[in-house]
Amino acid sequence: MSLTSNEAALVAAFEACTLPGEQFHHREHLLVAWAYMREAPFLDAAMRYVGALRRYAASLGAAEKYHETVTLAFLALVHERLPGSSDSFSAFLERYPELLDGKGLLRASGYDDARLASDVARRGFVLPALQGT
Repeated sequence: MSLTSNEAALVAAFEACTLPGEQFHHREHLLVAWAYMREAPFLDAAMRYVGALRRYAASLGAAEKYHETVTLAFLALVHERLPGSSDSFSAFLERYPELLDGKGLLRASGYDDARLASDVARRGFVLPALQGT
């Protein structure tokens, strides 16, 4: 199944950097990630998403808001839930509502606030902390 017309319009506006920042929240990040992950292998989709998100953030004058670890971790979390998922984004979120709890899901995946707040995690991908470290 393809994207709805509203979903396709949001993805297109995101890619064209014409989507107002106040209309691009966590759910919209997930929608674009879900759309990209359905179209291409993980690495190809991730590279496309990272490039588009960096351009979009820069267009809003917010390039410093881009966070490599959060971005790649969420792309992986979306990707691992795709097999056996429904054809619609709304059904995908109904099946995996934990994706909507951004910070909570990252914490459950082993990321603590201090690790994510580091410049190293912002600039490059870091794995979650090992248990007990």
